[in-house]
Amino acid sequence: MAYGPKIIEHYEHPRNVGSFGTQAEIKQRKDVGVGLVGAPECGDVMQLQIKVDQKTGLIEDAKFKCFGCGSAIASSSLATEWLKGKTLDEGAAIRNTEIVQELSLPPVKIHCSVLAEDAIKAAIADYKTKNGIPVEDHDHDHAPAAEAG
Repeated sequence: MAYGPKIIEHYEHPRNVGSFGTQAEIKQRKDVGVGLVGAPECGDVMQLQIKVDQKTGLIEDAKFKCFGCGSAIASSSLATEWLKGKTLDEGAAIRNTEIVQELSLPPVKIHCSVLAEDAIKAAIADYKTKNGIPVEDHDHDHAPAAEAG
C-alpha cells in the first residue's frame, strides 16, 4: 500500500501533538473539551482536545495524542489544523470524507478518518457539557446501530 505525500508529511511531522494540562487540570477547565475514541478492530486510540476562547466562541487551539498507524496520526494532525479558528458548529461540520480526500487515504485506512471525526464531535460535546450548552445527538453521520431485539 502506497501512502501519499500528505499522509507521510503529517506522520513524520505531526502538528499540535500534546495536551492542555494533566487530566485532573483539564477536567476542571471549562475552556477545554476532550474527545477520546478508539477503534477495536485495529487498536487505534485517539485523544483530541480543543481550547475555546470563551469570549468569541472560536476554537483557538487544538491538540492530539494518538496511538495508532500513520494514517491515524495524519488524520489527527490534520483535524487539529482544521479546527483552529472555527466555531463549534463549523468544527462539528468537518467530515471524515473531507479528511480522506485531503490526505488521499487508501480505502483500508478510511476508518482512521472516522476516528478523527468522532474525536472532534466528542471534544465539542465535552466542551458543551462542561459549559451547560445543549448537546445535539443527531449530528452523527454514521449508520445507527441495530436495535437489540
